[in-house]
Amino acid sequence: MKRVSHLPPIRDQLGRAIKDLRISVMDRCNFRCVYCMPEDKFHPGFKFLPSKERLSFDEMFRLVKIFTKLGVSKIRITGGEPLLRVNLTDFIGDLSTLDRVDDIALTTNGVLLKKYAHELKASGLNRITISLDSIDPDEFRLMTGNRGDIKRVLDGISEAQVAGFEKIKINAVIKRGVNNKNILNMVDYFKDQPVILRFIEYMDVGNINQWQQKETVPSSEIIELISNKWPISPMKENYEGEVASRYIFDDLGTEIGFISSVTNPFCGGCTRARLSSDGKLYNCLFASTGADIKSWIRSGMDDYEIEDRLVSIWRKRDNRYSELRYLKQNDADEEKVEMYYIGG
Repeated sequence: MKRVSHLPPIRDQLGRAIKDLRISVMDRCNFRCVYCMPEDKFHPGFKFLPSKERLSFDEMFRLVKIFTKLGVSKIRITGGEPLLRVNLTDFIGDLSTLDRVDDIALTTNGVLLKKYAHELKASGLNRITISLDSIDPDEFRLMTGNRGDIKRVLDGISEAQVAGFEKIKINAVIKRGVNNKNILNMVDYFKDQPVILRFIEYMDVGNINQWQQKETVPSSEIIELISNKWPISPMKENYEGEVASRYIFDDLGTEIGFISSVTNPFCGGCTRARLSSDGKLYNCLFASTGADIKSWIRSGMDDYEIEDRLVSIWRKRDNRYSELRYLKQNDADEEKVEMYYIGG
């Protein structure tokens, strides 16, 4: 039978091309953040995936090569905590050899970053994002389930700068009544540094966090709070479909960003596919089910058939959860994949 050629860009039902692949390499984490992996559920006896159930790096690399044929050029490594995965830098090094991959990024909680920053840079990693929800030591310990040491995270950010990473992003999820009192302190700490602090609206990723919209602090409220102390002005987006609204400090020239998935959803520009560590493909951060790609690989399916199936999945994609939530046309309580399992 004649082989059908799938030339990028491959587009879904809403005309969105596939450009980004987010790979969760590890379901485990060394934190127990209250809205992601609370201690009462993820206790010491909790059974995470055995290593044989996770995709190997060779299997992931094979899939990335197939995805690049369909138009993927940006890879983000997530978790859980990805730096817990042994030999991660070797995998990143392999990804950096692919001609069609223009950008490799990593999202981490930062606690192991000081140890691995130089190795990550040498492996070919382009960008780093650190999840850091509070600069206050007591608040930080509370939010991480008493697992985190903020000094180690801040030392990791400094070491990443020494290693040569530029425009490091610091992501802070703000939950009303939990960590919204130290927003200005966080801005004050990072505003003079060569990093990009980004505030993210608390949202209903998964079901563990038992999200209620009243707990979301709208970006507009945070922007007003900050601009009353330090004047900021809007900036142009870096690329079409960028999730963060970019601002610049008028007097400093440094950048700050706001991600408003609840009050200003941006599903219409989503170009991301997500791969879990056990090999399930999800078309949306808020999806409830994913395609079991691992079973395709381990049953001996060849690259061409996997490619055909991936194309079929993407072309049928019509996900726009946060837009429907905004329009009150879906059920915010419906079962969804958890953040620790698929990354942000």
